[in-house]
Amino acid sequence: MSRRSALPAAEELFRATGGAEGPAAVAGGHASTGRQRHEEKITVYVSAGELLELERARLTLRGEHGVAVDRGRIVREALAVVLADLRLRGDASVLVQRLTGS
Repeated sequence: MSRRSALPAAEELFRATGGAEGPAAVAGGHASTGRQRHEEKITVYVSAGELLELERARLTLRGEHGVAVDRGRIVREALAVVLADLRLRGDASVLVQRLTGS
């Protein structure tokens, strides 16, 4: 399975396990905007190209889909999708395949 064809499957898995409507989006009663207070922080270093792609995704979400979110929200949602895929598919997950070069 190619990486590209696996991503839609990961999105379906994410939605099947609660997706954006799960506990993360509802915590604190802010489900309508998706904004929530986060108590933990990590620093992630990305390349200039990755940052540019993230910004393009943010602008595409806003311009083409009417979804106004910040880059952090995009990263958290992408993380949730990948972790749901790992939890449900294990060795066949996109994350394991990418990290092992399979």
